[in-house]
Amino acid sequence: MPGVLMLESLSQAAAMLLLQREDAPPTARVYLRGVNDAKFRRQVVPGDRLRLEISLGRRRSRLARAQATAFVGDQIVAEAELLLGLEPDRTEIDPRAVVHPLAQIGDGTTIGPHASIGPNVRIGRNCRIGASAVVDGWTEIGDDTEIYPFGSIGLAPQDLKYQGEPTKLVIGRRNIFREFVTINRGTRGGGGVTTIGDRNVFMAYVHVAHDCKVGDNTIFGPHATLGGHVAVESFANISAGSAVHQFCRVGQHGFIGGYSVITKDALPYARTVGSRPARIFGANTIGLERRGMSPDVIGKLKRTFRYLLQSKLNTTKALQQIQKDRTLACAEVEHLLDFIRSSTRGVILRRASRRAEEVLLDE
Repeated sequence: MPGVLMLESLSQAAAMLLLQREDAPPTARVYLRGVNDAKFRRQVVPGDRLRLEISLGRRRSRLARAQATAFVGDQIVAEAELLLGLEPDRTEIDPRAVVHPLAQIGDGTTIGPHASIGPNVRIGRNCRIGASAVVDGWTEIGDDTEIYPFGSIGLAPQDLKYQGEPTKLVIGRRNIFREFVTINRGTRGGGGVTTIGDRNVFMAYVHVAHDCKVGDNTIFGPHATLGGHVAVESFANISAGSAVHQFCRVGQHGFIGGYSVITKDALPYARTVGSRPARIFGANTIGLERRGMSPDVIGKLKRTFRYLLQSKLNTTKALQQIQKDRTLACAEVEHLLDFIRSSTRGVILRRASRRAEEVLLDE
């Protein structure tokens, strides 16, 4: 038996003894700080039975000494003085929670009663997992994320082609998942990963299906639903009750009005509302102003939408005209044009009627 493994055995035995003391913090971690005067008297070979004896010595608040001795029969085979560090663990796991021993839980994370955490889950630091929430599958959750009671995160995709393969869900930092939110991991056919960025808010009953890609700083209203393979760019806002069809995209800084049905790509920087079919109500001016976009850029986007929606040019000629108009040159307009050109399902370019605009303003 190598000497390093004997030291490891002695260290673990000393850690158990240290944590069983009455004055030890209820949630703490012990680690080896150092080894003094280690002596190995003879080899330990197959058939030997190793007996470990530990005597705790002086102890400060976060440092303890232990005299450790290993015997085979009555003969000493190894001895050393161990320096042990004691680090309080701020993780709080309710005794009624079911946390698999293989799950990785970050420091400072709180797990509520009756929550269930699966074996392949990795949760970052300072997260909060609410009562009766379920986190399972091959799921990674970033620091400072909150999952409210009854959330269902990382369970198998709702796809009949899924056969139990180890696909993933990767969630960034500082996300909020309110009550009854459901997020499914990916499928093999869709790339195998559902991804969610940082600082997103998912209100109650939101559903994100398999293989979706959600950016940063998005907001999902209650009951908003994403079908499989949907891409939502950063700063998009999908209002209550809205549904986005499979394989569609929602552009950055886009606003989807309440109870809308999105069956084509929803343009970035635009307000898209309705279901029979969804229509564009111009630039998302209020949202862009709130996020600090300059009046000059907002003005360029408004003129771009006039080309797309109010001119009598078809989409191809409108894009050509926008590209030629140097007064519209900016990164945001270029992104809008690239979004339209790269669409595979087509984009929503139907202009709202005057009556619909009046109803939206009244609301």
